[in-house]
Amino acid sequence: MLTAAQLSTVVNEALADPPPRVVLDLGGVTFCDSQGLGTLVVLSRKASHAQSLLVLSNVGDFLLRVLDITGLRSALMIRNETAP
Repeated sequence: MLTAAQLSTVVNEALADPPPRVVLDLGGVTFCDSQGLGTLVVLSRKASHAQSLLVLSNVGDFLLRVLDITGLRSALMIRNETAP
């Protein structure tokens, strides 16, 4: 809730001259409410309209469970790196 507006601002600035993809490292996220989820969905759609791809990286177990429960996991691009 406290960082959703800041996240939107940063991603919108990145999409002004859209790169092929925008990667959000969510490794430090320990809580995400409906506003945060909504922000991720809106930003993903904006990226798509700009012909870019929003990728969520380092998504923790907590957030993965929230995305599963809400049905949003399949709507968002998630790329969690695994150690070799």
